Parts: sequence; C-alpha cells; structure tokens
Amino acid sequence: MRRAALCALTAAALLAGCATAQRPDPLEPLNRKVFAFNEAVDTAVLKPTAEVYRAVLPTPAQIAVSNFFGNLKDAWSAVNLLLQGRIADSLSDVMRVGTNTVFGFMGVMDIATELGFERHGEDFGQTLGRWGVPPGAYIVWPLLGPSTVRDSVGLPVDMLATPESLVNVSVTRNSMTALRLVSTRAGLLSTTGLLDDIALDKYAFVRTAYLQRRRSLVYDGNPPEEDDEADLPPVAAPEAPAAPASAAAAEPPAPRASGN
Repeated sequence: MRRAALCALTAAALLAGCATAQRPDPLEPLNRKVFAFNEAVDTAVLKPTAEVYRAVLPTPAQIAVSNFFGNLKDAWSAVNLLLQGRIADSLSDVMRVGTNTVFGFMGVMDIATELGFERHGEDFGQTLGRWGVPPGAYIVWPLLGPSTVRDSVGLPVDMLATPESLVNVSVTRNSMTALRLVSTRAGLLSTTGLLDDIALDKYAFVRTAYLQRRRSLVYDGNPPEEDDEADLPPVAAPEAPAAPASAAAAEPPAPRASGN
C-alpha cells in the first residue's frame, strides 16, 4: 500500500506542472469520476452510518469522541507550528494538549478552549505551503476526497501522526480509524445537507471551497493580494448533468479529527 501510494503521489507530482492559477484542475474529467465514486460510497455507507451514530450515541459522548481525536491532532499541530517557525503558537498548542490531557481526562473534555488556548489545527500540507511550496494541480482521491499535489505529499506524513498509527493491534487500530471517520462524517451531516440544497454543480462548488479554504489556512486568513484570484475557477451550472460530489469530501475545519 505504501508503494502504491508513493507511485500515485509521484504521478501526481509529475502532473503538477500542468496546473496554473487560472487552470488549477487539469485532471477535471478524471476527478469528476472519482468524485462520483466517493459520493456513491458516502450515500451507501458513510452517511447512513453517521446518521445512526448521531441518533444512537448521546451528544456528550459524541463530543467526547471528537475532543479525544482533536486533542491528539493538536499535538501534531504543535509540531507543524514549530516547523513553520511560529514558536508562540506552537507553545500554545502544547499547552492545549497538556491541559486537556491532564485536566480533561486524556482529552475527552476540552478545558483548554475555556481557558483561552486557541486551536490552530495545522497539518503538514499547510507547513509545506508556509515553506513556499505551490499547491499544484487539484486532485480528488478515492475515499480521501479533494486535495492538491502539495496536500497529497503531506497526507502520508499526517497519517503517521494519527492515533491509530501508534497502535500495533490491527483490530484496535481499525476500530479507531472507523470511529474517527464516522465521528467526522457525523459532524458534516448538516453541512453536506446544505450543499445538496444550494449547489448547482457540486463538484465545482466543493473544488472552489476547498481551494479557498486551504489557501486561507496557509496564510492564516490573509492571502497576498496578488494571490486573491488564484486557484478559484468559477462555480457555474454545467451544460450536462454533473457527477455527484462526495459528501465526505467537503471537509470543514472542525473537528478534522483525523481530521485539517
């Protein structure tokens, strides 16, 4: 699997040169097909499971699960902030993790937010962006959803920082992965419902939203003026019916308990 992922990322990097600010999606025909596949998987499996999860599990328990995975992500965020040279923010996330781990019962309670420690949620793709690596071509991966060449390179590194990667027992590791995915999808139910109602072309809408959000995260909400229109193809109704987009692909910032 690692070799296959490396080959896929290498191929994606070779295609990065085809992308421009005005044409960030040179793989659109293929991406739309993958998006349609992701949407089908979400409709058949992920969304129904998330709906049952939200209906059966009490809200406090759902919050506890989200907080637990979020706490572990905060630790990785602190590392990325340090790599970006943001020492004060890195120390703030270290304090978040320490506070929630000790006083929040291993992170199931978010005490740090109440104490004023902001959650930054940095990942390695954002770190690469801060180092000046351009986003490259927009890519939609099976099951993983929207990405760019830059974020795809950072994705394996982020995966190594998930709590599942620290567990050797395969059954426990797989259970944790499933729980994290279902918890994340449950948090997206209202968002994807709104997307179904307003998007004329779901694929184009999610693509633009993803690229906007990732650029904003890299620049902490203040992208350079000359970059304001980069990577933002217009959202318009397609001439023919568009392939449905993956509901799980439009990944909002929280809790990203992978999670980014």
